[in-house]
Amino acid sequence: MAETSGTTESGPGAGTGAAAGETASGPRKSSWKYIGPGIVVAATGVGAGDLVATLIAGSKFGYTLMWAAVIGCLVKIALAEAVGRWHLATGRTLFDGWRTLGGWTTGYFAVYVVVWGFVYGATAMSSSALPIVALFPDGPGLKTWAIITGLIGLVFVWFNQYAVFEKVMTVLIGVMFVVVVYVAIRVVPDFGASFAGLLPVLPDGSLVYTLGLIGGVGGTITMAAYGYWVNAKGWSDSAWMKVMRIDNRVAYITTGIFVVAMLIVGAELLHSSQIALTQGDRGLIDLGKVLEDRFGAGTAKLFLVGFFATSFSSLIGVWHGVSLMFADFVERIRAGRGDAGAAVDKAGGGTVGRQERSVPFRAYLLWLTFPPMTLLWLDEPFGLVIGYGVLGAFFMPFLALTLIWLLNSSRTPREWRNGWLSNGMLGAAGLLFVVLCVQQVRDLPW
Repeated sequence: MAETSGTTESGPGAGTGAAAGETASGPRKSSWKYIGPGIVVAATGVGAGDLVATLIAGSKFGYTLMWAAVIGCLVKIALAEAVGRWHLATGRTLFDGWRTLGGWTTGYFAVYVVVWGFVYGATAMSSSALPIVALFPDGPGLKTWAIITGLIGLVFVWFNQYAVFEKVMTVLIGVMFVVVVYVAIRVVPDFGASFAGLLPVLPDGSLVYTLGLIGGVGGTITMAAYGYWVNAKGWSDSAWMKVMRIDNRVAYITTGIFVVAMLIVGAELLHSSQIALTQGDRGLIDLGKVLEDRFGAGTAKLFLVGFFATSFSSLIGVWHGVSLMFADFVERIRAGRGDAGAAVDKAGGGTVGRQERSVPFRAYLLWLTFPPMTLLWLDEPFGLVIGYGVLGAFFMPFLALTLIWLLNSSRTPREWRNGWLSNGMLGAAGLLFVVLCVQQVRDLPW
């Protein structure tokens, strides 16, 4: 989103080497064939709970908040572009950049990544198990399927590297896309009302839902992981900037289509019938039952397959992306290079390949998988819920505001610093996420 030209700088090649159609420092021309990391971040960031929140917004307000979904898409494009631009313009990872802002960033991230990972692991496994239990009600129970999905995710990420991971994520997002759009078409959208919903209007009682639509879907720590996936793809310097921007826009336009499709389903299937859904992931089970009553068992089962693709893509996406961030975190702490920076070869695909086999990467994989299994049998401890909620609420403001800091400073080469549009979008995102942060902390069960 920065107002910079397509000017590129030559630099060391991608860690994976130059392929046909590429030079040592990037592609000869932009091409759709390079798209990948954006698809990964989109598939990871859109979870089952996000889709339920969108459905509920549609069920309560019809098409009125369609404009908020579009703005949310633009906000995510700006944030992810800023993350990718930092990695490519500086040759340094995002955590390396955070460390230059002071020791407080290291302290925050260290606590966050431990507590968040513990609670998220249980959430992701349960979410992936729910549609399987609904599809096979006579099989094992929810806890057993949750453990199985967690172990499958662990084994898959442990023994595969980015190239295979990206292909699987592309298949999963393809399933998500086809199913969600198919269901939206089946409910016969009101195109006149949907276009009218592009005019900004705030119905009574809609503020929280509006903020959630703009800031919630696809907005997690996985946005910060985008830069690591960019490097894993082999994009290592500013010669790849144009490709990264195309990749990023495709990803969040796809996310926007998800959100619009789920709003349509909420508006057409639930709003007119005044059907209420359960909050959280279980709301999609409710929707499956509504679809079965309206369109038959085949459509309901297809939807549950899409539900599984949504949840499991988030699981393996976090297992891979956040583990990469943790491996980088440990590497930077060990090296003590917060101010010296990291050379491009330390951010490129070759180093990511090494990190995927590193002890910290695999240790965090185990942390995401085994300790959270204890929460499947217990109600989440009160203190843990509070800590998880507070740390999670602060992450997106932390990301937006630190990106503004990094990309307006001498840490970033002048030609790749923020322009007025990027600063405006990131500033608006930062303000939005601060408001959402206050709202989330206020709503915690103190």
